[in-house]
Amino acid sequence: MKPEVKKEILEKAKEMDVQFIRLQFTDIFGVLKNVAITIHQLEKALDGELMFDGSSIEGFVRIEESDMYLKPDPDTFGIFPWRPQQGSVARLICDVYNPDGTPFEGCPRNTLKRTIAEAKELGYTMNVGPEAEFFLFHTDEQGRPTLETHDKAGYFDLTPVDHGESARRDMVLTLQEMGFEVEASHHEVAPGQHEIDFKYDEALKTADNISTFKYVVRTLAQRHGLHASFMPKPVFGINGSGMHANQSLFKNGENVFYDSNGKLELSQEAYYYLGGLIKHARGMAAITNPTVNSYKRLVPGYEAPVYIAWSAKNRSPLIRIPAKRGASTRIELRNPDPACNPYLAVAVMLKAGIDGIKNKITPPASVDRNIYDMNAVQREEIGIDSLPGSLIEALDELKKDEVVMAALGNHIAKRFIEAKELEYEKYRVQVHQWEIDNYLTMF
Repeated sequence: MKPEVKKEILEKAKEMDVQFIRLQFTDIFGVLKNVAITIHQLEKALDGELMFDGSSIEGFVRIEESDMYLKPDPDTFGIFPWRPQQGSVARLICDVYNPDGTPFEGCPRNTLKRTIAEAKELGYTMNVGPEAEFFLFHTDEQGRPTLETHDKAGYFDLTPVDHGESARRDMVLTLQEMGFEVEASHHEVAPGQHEIDFKYDEALKTADNISTFKYVVRTLAQRHGLHASFMPKPVFGINGSGMHANQSLFKNGENVFYDSNGKLELSQEAYYYLGGLIKHARGMAAITNPTVNSYKRLVPGYEAPVYIAWSAKNRSPLIRIPAKRGASTRIELRNPDPACNPYLAVAVMLKAGIDGIKNKITPPASVDRNIYDMNAVQREEIGIDSLPGSLIEALDELKKDEVVMAALGNHIAKRFIEAKELEYEKYRVQVHQWEIDNYLTMF
């Protein structure tokens, strides 16, 4: 870290009366972790001299390889606005390093930075704009979350029906205090479901923002006596929560997806990128939709994308091309859900798109009909495939996709697959309430 940058952070911390700093990072599943230090250790942290036990973090290292270092990114320094103004609390997002000073292969942030560097070699910078949905639920007398939603509202409803508006308002104001440019905030389709959209940014910054966003939403919900959940499908029979990812590539300050003379005003690079996303959609699914529950959302009938196709005219395919052009030209991938690790999800999407450009992968023709109205024979006739129907199927597809596996790197790919296969097996052998309700008295 440059001495002038370090000095600036130390002065800012003193000016804002910071007493505690949370050094944040994620495990391979995207779960936010933190090491809390006092202001007296900040200089040591900025020098990258703080150690932690990596063997205690899911998917990191074995106990005999446990010493890891946290190296803070100075651009992520920020104050938590809901904490006391006197003796305030700050945070820094960190990269994880090995004792020999090399980037740790199991750090998801390092994984994304590696893919960003690959794109940069071709002259590209990736921008991502996420649309993360979440539910707000009541808690019981012991503070445990229930599945009782706080309202009966629907898409874009306002008070008095939307009782979560007050909580959502505080979330927006807090995010803005932390530097987010919030573009939209509204009630979603399902009861208790909300969406807060913040402005796109470069890939790494967006992944950081997604992690921060989820933390802020959960914290502010708790302060309103509610529980915020980013679980993809918490309630049967209503829409689940997605996290559509709007993607674009820039070169020399220009959006390379835009071509005023191209078909649909899209460039050849945009079509190749699109081709890469379609080719690797099944291989990416275990990363973009990483839980058993993710595949309860990815079913027909609840607006979630199931079929691997694209269109500029309707929302039933996996990929949509929004109407705006010029600098706003983008490709929207609609299957990711907010349970994903944002660093890994952005990494595999970028890797897939770059593979499309490198190998000039031409996408199939757009599908401008409602795919949900087609039967299996009609879909097969025009070559529309489906996303995996379960986590175990998605893991099998991941193992076969060399490009996605390369994006993850050997360490994360191996540990992720092992952990998720175990997760699926634990789910598979459980006796679920549906089985009790349907079979207990029948047989």
